[in-house]
Amino acid sequence: MRLKQLLLLSGVALFGLLLLLFVRALSVGQVPPAATSPVAHASVSLQRAAGHLSEALQLPVVTQDGVPTNEAALGRFHDWLSRTYPALYRAAPPITVGGGTLIFRLAGSGAAGRPIVLLAHHDVVPVQSPRAWTAAPFSGELRNGAVWGRGAIDNRGSLIAIVEVLSGIVEAEEQLSRDVYLVSSHDEEGLQSGAKAAAAWFQEHHIRPEFVLDEGSLVISDHPVTKGRVALIGISEKGYATLRITAVARGGHSSAPPTNTAVSTLAEALRRIAADPFPFHYGGPTKEMLDALAPSVPFTTRIPIANSWLFAPVLERVIGASPQGAAMLHTTMAPTMLVGSPKTNVLATEASAWINYRIAPTDSVAAVVQRARNAVEGLPVKLSLDGPFREPSKVSSSTSAGFRQISDAARRTFGVVTAPAPVIAATESRAFDKIADNVYRFQPVELSIAETEMIHGTDEHLSVHALQKMMDFYHELLRTTAIQVPADRLPD
Repeated sequence: MRLKQLLLLSGVALFGLLLLLFVRALSVGQVPPAATSPVAHASVSLQRAAGHLSEALQLPVVTQDGVPTNEAALGRFHDWLSRTYPALYRAAPPITVGGGTLIFRLAGSGAAGRPIVLLAHHDVVPVQSPRAWTAAPFSGELRNGAVWGRGAIDNRGSLIAIVEVLSGIVEAEEQLSRDVYLVSSHDEEGLQSGAKAAAAWFQEHHIRPEFVLDEGSLVISDHPVTKGRVALIGISEKGYATLRITAVARGGHSSAPPTNTAVSTLAEALRRIAADPFPFHYGGPTKEMLDALAPSVPFTTRIPIANSWLFAPVLERVIGASPQGAAMLHTTMAPTMLVGSPKTNVLATEASAWINYRIAPTDSVAAVVQRARNAVEGLPVKLSLDGPFREPSKVSSSTSAGFRQISDAARRTFGVVTAPAPVIAATESRAFDKIADNVYRFQPVELSIAETEMIHGTDEHLSVHALQKMMDFYHELLRTTAIQVPADRLPD
């Protein structure tokens, strides 16, 4: 009898659990209908914008690690910008901070509250193999319905789209209900001193924006979870640190090596560190992203997402199966550089390796160093941070008015599902963490996962259609957050 009762109770409990799982999955809701694309501003000409982007790509400001910005190249670009957009320069003459970063301010009435800040840098990374490009990397060539050149996406496309829209607002004599700032930095791909100087300027003038919007995430046409189009709005980004591991030995001739050399000791240190990766953590921005995408996935996939309290280990295993997915779940570490003996038959007196860490919001620079120290305990090696390092950014709200406005503008422009997301790369927007309520990272351009490889890679280009969508998005965002509609144009 007791066995029957136990089996009955177990069956009831199992049924209750299954019912709970199904109810929670059903309560996620349905996908909201996609909105229609907004109408582009009448004062913004796509043909003119594409021509301007072409011209801009022919004036590169290349950032090289450890090399000062080329002032002549920077000056040529700034001169071109002022000549090309005279109306904007008259209405919002920029100030220069940090040696080349521009801050534009279009003044508003303040009726809509505190300012908003748009970021778009104008420097680019070097080109490694120019002969491999379809069009010369600094030609700005218009070919096959696209503008080709280094920086077309990262980040001249956004800059030109924003400037075209702001100029259109000025030319149409539209009034703003709040101040709108554009910050365009000159060294985002390097030390990011321009963004830091700009943030310091805002702090010095006691200006606290409601939100800042920079590059970061995109509209992904083949998102791996939904298998469809998704606009990801970055609400956080990972920290950054590089750890140097150094082993020292006596050296000598390779014909009579000791049992342990500097290189073998270093190899053992790397093995131990690699054998102790940071654990996966399903939570924070990654969980927020999947929760937002849950209505757009098949029901069988929705069940574990809606019940992550039970299925978190399963979700971690599935998401962590790819490098990109794993990067959203934990602090990553990648050995990137090795230095040892200068000659094949010489034992190294010193051997070093560098490990680059991208630090999750749940960790810190100190935690990275301590974990590595614990792994190599007992080995004769030295650990030291090498180069600049930074903590993870704060996590911005995915329920704020600013997030909803960015999300709605993306949905109306692209007709897609939107979701908050972690950014696994680095942007300069983290400099604004202390002076803005929220910092968001979203570039309004649609790419497939494969197409994202051209960013910092070969054949970078932006289609003219994508440029139109960029301008649509920025105008839609400003229309709903900052453009003041005259009383005689308000709906009844």
